[in-house]
Amino acid sequence: MQMSVRTYSAIWLAVLAVGIILLVLFQSILLPFVAGMAVAYFLDPVADRLEKAGLSRTLATSIITAAFIIVVGLFLVFVAPLLQAQIVDFLAKLPEYFHSAKGWAEPLIESWTSKIEPEQSEKAEAVIEQFSQRAVQFVLSMLGDVWAGGMALVNFIALLVITPVVTFYLLRDWDSIVARINKWLPRSQAETFREQARIMDSTLSGFVRGTGMVCVILAVFYAATLSLAGLQFGLAIGLAAGFLSFVPYLGSLGGLIICVGLAFLQFDESWRIAVVAGIFVFGQLVEGMVLTPKLVGDRIRLHPVWVIFAVLGGGTLFGFAGMLLALPVAALIGVVIRFGLDQYLDSDIYHGGDEAEAPDQASPPPPS
Repeated sequence: MQMSVRTYSAIWLAVLAVGIILLVLFQSILLPFVAGMAVAYFLDPVADRLEKAGLSRTLATSIITAAFIIVVGLFLVFVAPLLQAQIVDFLAKLPEYFHSAKGWAEPLIESWTSKIEPEQSEKAEAVIEQFSQRAVQFVLSMLGDVWAGGMALVNFIALLVITPVVTFYLLRDWDSIVARINKWLPRSQAETFREQARIMDSTLSGFVRGTGMVCVILAVFYAATLSLAGLQFGLAIGLAAGFLSFVPYLGSLGGLIICVGLAFLQFDESWRIAVVAGIFVFGQLVEGMVLTPKLVGDRIRLHPVWVIFAVLGGGTLFGFAGMLLALPVAALIGVVIRFGLDQYLDSDIYHGGDEAEAPDQASPPPPS
């Protein structure tokens, strides 16, 4: 039985619609599975190398999964308590920091309000006071929502327990899954699908592996240098700034603003504030000139605005799991769009059919 292009399109649109519906229905339990898929994809080349060295796929997967669990366990034992203590301490001192910032800004506000009428000055002070209270409430509410929505105890335990299991089975069966999907490809277009799959794999590896390594390196660098600089909460902010670096400018710019603001409140020496700012400037330079060109290259080919939109859109639709899925999906969509655009530019629709095919030589004159 032969199917038309319209039938193929209807089938793929139906599959896409079903996939979106399933994501919406099961978004509350997606995180461990998405994390497991990402870890399995990240570690698949390591398993392939161990398999080439003579180990069975199951043994190679067991060794990699055990090593991954040990690394995560060491992080939870040694780093997580320090991180938790800094987060709790930061939340406790947040109102104090807002009060200190208000006291630091009051002379500037007074010099500004002295130039306006008393009634307008009272209104401005009331607005500033109300804004300060709402800012504190907004930050605390946002942090509470993050904890309740993505880091609740049950979800956190599920992440720790389910993610290694998902990682193990996906990593063990990765090659067989790829081979099975390869058998499902339509024979007439199989090579085209394989070529686009190779491009997608290169794009995803550039993001998952390259950007992941960049984020880890920056997280360790920011956390270590900010802690050595004596900045309170430097460990927590440095790790957050590094891991958020997969969104262009979000990690470095957000970390710079927060850390410089804290440095103003904590330090009296201007050189220490300059050191904190210099850490982020140096980190951004190293990321742009060394890490990203070496580890990522130009394989992702995503505009920064599209990256930011994808992350915010994924987070809005599916929470933290949506943020993890956003950039890989955006990268794959980019591959499909570029393929479709190349097909269009090579088609008669773009060239205008027979009208665009001008003869190489001028036609001979009509006979006299």
